Amino acid sequence: MDIRQMQVLIEVARLRSFTKAAEALYITQPSISKTIKAMEEELGVVLFDRVGKKIELTDAGQIIVTQAQQIVTSFQNLMAELDDLRNLKKGHLRIGLPPMVGASFFPKVIGEFHQRYPDITIQLFEDGAKKVEQDVASGALDVGVVVLPTVEAELSCFPFVEEKLNLVVHPTHPLAERESAELAELAQDGFVLFREDFTLHDRIIGECAKAGFQPHVIYESSQWDLISEMVAVGLGITLLPETICREIDDEGVRIIPLVKPVIPWKLGIVWRDDRYLSFATREWIRFAQEVLTPRIG
Repeated sequence: MDIRQMQVLIEVARLRSFTKAAEALYITQPSISKTIKAMEEELGVVLFDRVGKKIELTDAGQIIVTQAQQIVTSFQNLMAELDDLRNLKKGHLRIGLPPMVGASFFPKVIGEFHQRYPDITIQLFEDGAKKVEQDVASGALDVGVVVLPTVEAELSCFPFVEEKLNLVVHPTHPLAERESAELAELAQDGFVLFREDFTLHDRIIGECAKAGFQPHVIYESSQWDLISEMVAVGLGITLLPETICREIDDEGVRIIPLVKPVIPWKLGIVWRDDRYLSFATREWIRFAQEVLTPRIG
């Protein structure tokens, strides 16, 4: 089993799809299938359970993927150190971005970074903040954007956004004309939330519990625009950060400050400082901090 095979295995496990892994690795699906089959024959175990179009790691597969991730990370660190030793400003950067923040903050930053370092390639992974945090901690990503505070204690970070959540309702909602609202007033409403792999999902449910009720979640999505559109057709209410609220077409909804409680939304870039950081990673952290931190205050 070689490094390339391990990379294929990790990508299939991450995406739970041979087709998506082939697209991500720019190879054909038959090549993916052949690689996985060769590994299964070499190791004498089944790596994936195939049920219809879905695949899941077997117990043996999970053990092998965990070890493979450590080996691939070590190999990537070795190559990065050698590149730095040769003083080559090249490299590859894996950045995790929650879908709700990527378009709002990062196109300009990534564009300027690419202009300065055209030989550093960037691969973006869109996942909820919880998954991004876990992948940075495990070494699957070099850096990521998460909602602070972090759960993983070993992560270093710098914050670049400090905002609060607003209430978003349909124009016919009883609170639509209010200048402010309290969370307890929403106990009878249906909520449209981000999926469970988004930090905001747990935070909103936790705040509702503190306010004395369990929210009735009628729909979950990974896309803030779809969430706002569902509110606009009267399917429920939602809570969204100020940055996202500024992007919403306010003709179809009403945006109301939530004052009791005020729910903070703080974003930061995280990385593992206790591991070797490549030139690309170190420079991205420095560059992003220079560009993004003036947003605070």
